[in-house]
Amino acid sequence: MSEFVRSVRLWFLPERVREEGSTPDYRFSLANERTFLAWLRTALALIGGGFAVDQFLPDLRWGWRVGLALALLAAGVLCSLRAVNHWMRCERAMRRGEDLPASSFPALLSLVVALVAVAMVVVVLAGWAG
Repeated sequence: MSEFVRSVRLWFLPERVREEGSTPDYRFSLANERTFLAWLRTALALIGGGFAVDQFLPDLRWGWRVGLALALLAAGVLCSLRAVNHWMRCERAMRRGEDLPASSFPALLSLVVALVAVAMVVVVLAGWAG
């Protein structure tokens, strides 16, 4: 079984992670959980922003409105999936006494949000209906 499939299975069976390594200091596990919840709040904000663009900007050209909304919604979905994956990877690393996993996802998410923001600036400067 691939490492990715094993990791996804652990999302739904977190008690199985106890079979690996030793129990870390609870403060670290709780900090890991708080980070997970922060990522979920970010995902919810992105999803809310996507719905807001779609629902509250009806005068915006259809292509712009849908494109911006879908970009924000997709970023929210990816953020929520990445949150649980990163939480599990960190928990496993702590139990094994390994370094915490590095990730380029924050940089990718920042770029997507920046691109959407630049697109919104263009839309505002060009006018709603173009």
